[in-house]
Amino acid sequence: MKLPVLDKGFVELIDMMGNDLSAVRAARVSFNMELKDEKRDKHLVEYLMKHGHESPFEHIVFTFHVKAPIFVTRQWFRHRIASYNELSGRYSKLSYEFYIPSSKRFEGYDIKVSPEEIVRKISGIVDKAYKMYTELLEEGVPREVARIVLPLNLYTRFYWTVNARSLMNFLNLRADSHAQWEIQQYALAIAKIFEKKCPWTFEAFLKHAYKGDLLREVRT
Repeated sequence: MKLPVLDKGFVELIDMMGNDLSAVRAARVSFNMELKDEKRDKHLVEYLMKHGHESPFEHIVFTFHVKAPIFVTRQWFRHRIASYNELSGRYSKLSYEFYIPSSKRFEGYDIKVSPEEIVRKISGIVDKAYKMYTELLEEGVPREVARIVLPLNLYTRFYWTVNARSLMNFLNLRADSHAQWEIQQYALAIAKIFEKKCPWTFEAFLKHAYKGDLLREVRT
């Protein structure tokens, strides 16, 4: 399951361990009990979420492949209860792939030049930076040094392995209007995959534990 994000990014579900019933099993083991029927199992998921019993959801684990601008990635890596592996600019030549916001991104701001002019300026500095990067490489400068001239809108890729409890914390903070718009778009994509793969957990999360606002706006 792969969803496009921004102009060149994406979120892709690579692997998954468990589902809604994994949380049910983990919760019921406390009482030496197994799965019941769909109605009671779904009710238990809601009960756990409503009363803040979140550890059973740690038994649902996702691995995502993400392509995002570096400035988004640095915000993402603040969510520490997860595992990350990122593309290395030290060992690989970095491609000419930069996030260029559309002119609509600047609507509503008190800016002294036109949105089109801003986009032109961003594109121009990106071209100059990447040209300098390639020149440094051709001159024998090590990749780990040459990359320092590249701006933060350079795209990177990483793998993110995270349990459902930590994923919900990510959504609380990033699927929210207070977060930067670009990372909001990634959070909304993650939420779509989460809802598809764990519909009971997602529904209970939205009803009882979600602290943001964007997911409710999307569903109304």
